[in-house]
Amino acid sequence: MLRLLLARLFWTVSRWRLRTEPAPTTPTVLVGAPHTSNWDFILMLAIAWRMGIDAHWLGKESLFRGPAGPVMRALGGIPVDRANAGQVVGEMVGRLKDGGVFGLVIAPDGTRGAHTHWKSGFYRIARETGMPVTLGYVDRTTMTTGLGPTLSMTGDVAADMDRIRAFYADKAGFHPSQRVEPRLPEEDRPSAPETQG
Repeated sequence: MLRLLLARLFWTVSRWRLRTEPAPTTPTVLVGAPHTSNWDFILMLAIAWRMGIDAHWLGKESLFRGPAGPVMRALGGIPVDRANAGQVVGEMVGRLKDGGVFGLVIAPDGTRGAHTHWKSGFYRIARETGMPVTLGYVDRTTMTTGLGPTLSMTGDVAADMDRIRAFYADKAGFHPSQRVEPRLPEEDRPSAPETQG
């Protein structure tokens, strides 16, 4: 209830407008993009809380140490040991078995350093758990943010990413100059040649 009240207050005073499709009714990987500012985190929490989504996000273990730890967990944080990142899939499978509806928020394009591709973790988690992907967005040019369509990942990386690219084609992010085109490194790798037989 407190989260909903805070979200309503935020959207009442914010210059940003919430334009969104309905919240997913099943557990989902919630992509937050284009991710060009730490303000995106606040916007994604405000979206999730306003729509009643039990949102969780992944963070490095160091964020959860000391007095900040309980706050990070209360905000939905899940600590990740980068040396054992595969544990995330197991934890998500456990949550699926518990039967709750939740959104795992992932920002695949990051905000630090020069990069040309999205990280593929969101795609791997979706494929390995069977969770669909919901496309969350931030667009500074229209001052709108919200949730787009929820898509199933088929395993055809290029085709799946074409659908994602089409959605984000007109979404500029908080800092448009830092936007990264939705493309996974796997798409640039040559496929194995077919054998003649």
